[in-house]
Amino acid sequence: MDERVIGRSGQWASVVGLGTWQLGADWGDVDDKQALSVLEAAAEAGVTFFDTADVYGDGRSEETIASFLRGRPDLHVLIATKMGRRVEQVPENYVLDNFRDWNDRSRRNLGVDRIDLVQLHCPPTPVYSSDAVFDALDTLVEEERIAAYGVSVETCAQALTAIARPRVASVQIILNPFRMKPLREVLPAAREAGVGIIARVPLASGLLSGKYTKDTVFAADDHRTFNRHGEAFDQGETFSGVDYETGVEAAAEFAALAPQGYTPAQLALRWIIEQDGVTTVIPGARNPEQARANAAAAKLPPLPEETFTAIRELYERRIEEQVEYRW
Repeated sequence: MDERVIGRSGQWASVVGLGTWQLGADWGDVDDKQALSVLEAAAEAGVTFFDTADVYGDGRSEETIASFLRGRPDLHVLIATKMGRRVEQVPENYVLDNFRDWNDRSRRNLGVDRIDLVQLHCPPTPVYSSDAVFDALDTLVEEERIAAYGVSVETCAQALTAIARPRVASVQIILNPFRMKPLREVLPAAREAGVGIIARVPLASGLLSGKYTKDTVFAADDHRTFNRHGEAFDQGETFSGVDYETGVEAAAEFAALAPQGYTPAQLALRWIIEQDGVTTVIPGARNPEQARANAAAAKLPPLPEETFTAIRELYERRIEEQVEYRW
């Protein structure tokens, strides 16, 4: 699989990575055997970038990745984790002592002395403007606890503030055919600054797979049940912030745009891969078949221009007014 450099870090990631939120929590039950089989399928398909966080299953996702890699010393996989969501979300908690504590825990969970990439996990907006926060992150690099750092953001404005920081290696942001604002505001700035872009929620929480209907029922412990209106965390993380009924209808139209040989999910992933400035896209997977199908999007033919045009028209007609003003 093709790889791209993660901005200023000098590290490389496969163009399709693996998001591992599903392997920790909030997507229904995934047992340990199933989680390990997902990691194995992704790695065998050429994925060299795993994204996790210390709050995914309160460390379970990190520990599962460590368990898998211990059994596969032949693999070179770049691991990115996130920190900051295990405490009350106030700027005062984003200080060096906490960073060291969180980093110690993640390094134990992952079984490493130094983490490849650590990202602030969608912190409060003032954090992005704090010199002290980024000085503290520089200290973690100097102490060889981490090789590089980035941020995960909710809004384009947060992304632009972070990109202006001279040592930010990457910005992780929601980007998919139902969330296009970053194409206009964030990707050009990231390209100019040499900052990597990690595209998350690429399938709009599964909507863009075309599998769901208005009658679909998700498990009680699935965020697609308990966070539809932002009850637990930012609403944009669930279905990209799109009203579910609208999303299902628009997803059916999106599925009809898939060229021959593409699944709807692969169409969404391929659309993201081909955006200038994207480093990697990190779909999740609940089973090995999904992991392999997602990775296969990297090897599909480029999309025809008329498909890009049709996807843009669908977004502007059905989705744009719901999401652009918020994120």
